[in-house]
Amino acid sequence: MDQSKKEQTMKQRATISPEFLKRTVDYTQFEFETTEQVPKLTSIVGQERGRAVMKFGLNVNKVGYNIYVSGIAGTGKTTFTHSLVKQFAKKETKLFDWCYVYDFEDGHKPKVLKLPVGMGKSLQKDMEKLVHNLKIDIPRAFNDENYQKEKATLIREFNEKSGEIFKQLNIVAAKYGFMIRQSSSGFVTVPSKNGQPLDEEEYRRLNDEQLKEIEKKSALLQEKVIDYTNQIRALEKEMKETLEKLDQKVALTAAGYHIEELKEKYKQCTTVITYLDTVQNDMLNHIGDFLQSEQERDAHPLTEMFRRSSKGNHFPNKYYIHLLVDNSETKGAPVITADNPTYYNLIGKVEYESRMGVMTTDFTKIKPGFLHYANGGYIIIQAKDILTKSFAWEGLKRALINHKLQIENIGEHSGLITTTSLNPEPIPLDVKVIIIGNLDIYQFLYHYDEDFSKLFKIKADFDVEMDFNVENMSKLASFIHTHCNEHQLRHFDRTAVAKIVEYSTRIAGHQNKLSTRFNQLVEVIYEADTWAKMMDDQIVSAKHIMKAIKERIYRSNLYEEKIQESIDEGTILINTDGKIVGQVNGLAVYNLGQYQFGKPARITATTFVGQNGIINIERESKMSGNIHNKGVYILEGYLGQQFAQEQPLALTAHIAFEQSYGGVDGDSASSTELYAILSSLAEVPIDQGLAVTGSVNQKGEIQPIGGVNEKIEGFFEVCKNKGLTGKQGVLIPHQNVKNLMLKEEVIESVENGQFHIYEVKTVEEGIEILTGVPAGQKNEHGNYEDETIYKKVEEKLKRFIKLSKKHAILK
Repeated sequence: MDQSKKEQTMKQRATISPEFLKRTVDYTQFEFETTEQVPKLTSIVGQERGRAVMKFGLNVNKVGYNIYVSGIAGTGKTTFTHSLVKQFAKKETKLFDWCYVYDFEDGHKPKVLKLPVGMGKSLQKDMEKLVHNLKIDIPRAFNDENYQKEKATLIREFNEKSGEIFKQLNIVAAKYGFMIRQSSSGFVTVPSKNGQPLDEEEYRRLNDEQLKEIEKKSALLQEKVIDYTNQIRALEKEMKETLEKLDQKVALTAAGYHIEELKEKYKQCTTVITYLDTVQNDMLNHIGDFLQSEQERDAHPLTEMFRRSSKGNHFPNKYYIHLLVDNSETKGAPVITADNPTYYNLIGKVEYESRMGVMTTDFTKIKPGFLHYANGGYIIIQAKDILTKSFAWEGLKRALINHKLQIENIGEHSGLITTTSLNPEPIPLDVKVIIIGNLDIYQFLYHYDEDFSKLFKIKADFDVEMDFNVENMSKLASFIHTHCNEHQLRHFDRTAVAKIVEYSTRIAGHQNKLSTRFNQLVEVIYEADTWAKMMDDQIVSAKHIMKAIKERIYRSNLYEEKIQESIDEGTILINTDGKIVGQVNGLAVYNLGQYQFGKPARITATTFVGQNGIINIERESKMSGNIHNKGVYILEGYLGQQFAQEQPLALTAHIAFEQSYGGVDGDSASSTELYAILSSLAEVPIDQGLAVTGSVNQKGEIQPIGGVNEKIEGFFEVCKNKGLTGKQGVLIPHQNVKNLMLKEEVIESVENGQFHIYEVKTVEEGIEILTGVPAGQKNEHGNYEDETIYKKVEEKLKRFIKLSKKHAILK
């Protein structure tokens, strides 16, 4: 068999048949004509594992069994999480209303009232009504004629008794030659003569002996005065207490009816009864707060701000109910989505207001957070949101660890000076937290936050793919039906559904899988509907899907076109014909985020005598990533395995990605680099109409890579523009055959024999296809067969050793 026939046989053996280049979907297998006839989607598609784990996690009512939902963006994990949690939330649960009230013992520490659902709103209105009624009834009671008469009688009796004491005191004073006068500071003794006080002139005429006598009598009299003064003070105290009792009696008569009415209404709630008792006691101790003087009624409105601070403790706010969380309208358990989970939005805060330049606050300024609203239910938080907000993550953990919500000022944690004047009583916390994020965040928190594993014991993984089967295709049709109905789209016929399924397989990158990146499918669904509208079609069909996909590529492939132009013009050097020693077309993928594409890159190798082994020019110029460096090191291991068992490698090889200016990483070109080195050593040219992708291990086995479709299509585009010769093609790892979902244009060219795709398992198979020369095997003497690639490589390496010894390169 001549050389050309051998080459043809090798290629035929490795050629992939067109039917394996794409998994097509026969639209006739669908029983419906349009998605209008398809049932509505009732659950998420293709996430059985995630669904099962979520259901289990939501059923566990134990400490620490919060849930972390893990998956990449677009897999529907957020939508599904909300849907499933809302289903669970429909179950019966015991909720409460949460209120803050004034603490009459310490006004800076508002107290919590835990009330049955609906009672909070009712009690709030009742207390407002109570204060309103008392502000009318108490002043009215104190203006009552009976009260005034009784009070006047008590005052008159006091005056009579105090007058009698004063009279007796004057009689005693007269015996000592004095008179008693009352002043603001008490009793004053005044010398007298014949029942009349001495005037200044008479007092100056007194001699020393008379003055001493007066001072002596005055001292004796002061002792008597003290006794009478004490009697007066005792009488005043008694009078004051009697008047206070009278006031309390009158106030209780006015307020007692209303308070007793409330006690009767809330008699089933001991918390409220206790609170009403404290309110009543405080009201009786601060009756004056309800009484407005005539001056206050006539005062200017601006003086009201000053009057408030002087009347009791924030009267009448202190008697109000601050309803923090009202669950009277909540059906089932609350489900809260924390869309902006800052520290204060999660935990709550105390607000302030400025009065005449002074910051003031009270318990009615306490604002609830997401956790207050979610208490007794569920809260859903995006991981990226809470981790980017200062103190928010720590605040959430503290609340979960302590099982309570303590409203605090951030400044207290950061060591800054704060103006916080309130320390509200903490509220017991019972909530299930669901955090949605990706795997990287989960791993970071798990390894670097010791509390995370204790608080989030459930991890629900959402897969990026699902099995390609009839059931999942039917669910995908239901998915389209649901979106059409919910977003007023045109319905899809079965040809369109078949194309959506094929597109899903392409995204999944596996012929036996469908993608669960539903956001990408939804985009095509919306855009196909738009194209149908622009074409005046009432039903979306396959042509609209193809148009949508084509236009999506067009919107994003400007950079790809510029690279292709550079290749067409010869600015970027790529050969698609002829044979060259030590030069291979490698394949690279450019990822632009929303769009990725493949294009060939020339890889060259030069070999010569030396001891440096394989030198990666990219690494030497600091343009190579770690994975690419690893792939190059593997090449040296393979060469040593094959050719250095009985002799050293006296070799220096330089390999390079030509015209690479942006850095190289990944090991998918390692087999390509090996082919270039083998070609250079054997001095056998490589067919430039072929491109190669695939990594290699030290045993020479070709390993699978990513982006196989983009790489093939990228080289096909170059060959098409330069002219298809019928000899061009791509070598791919045999494991990647199942990943092929190529464009129709490429498949047609393969069917017509204009382009070829080869599957290879080993380096030997690959080098044979590239050069048309057998790789060679060792005979019983351990030598490679003549006229083979490896024989030529072996001879070249032996010659290098001789030259090395001759020139004393080897020691």
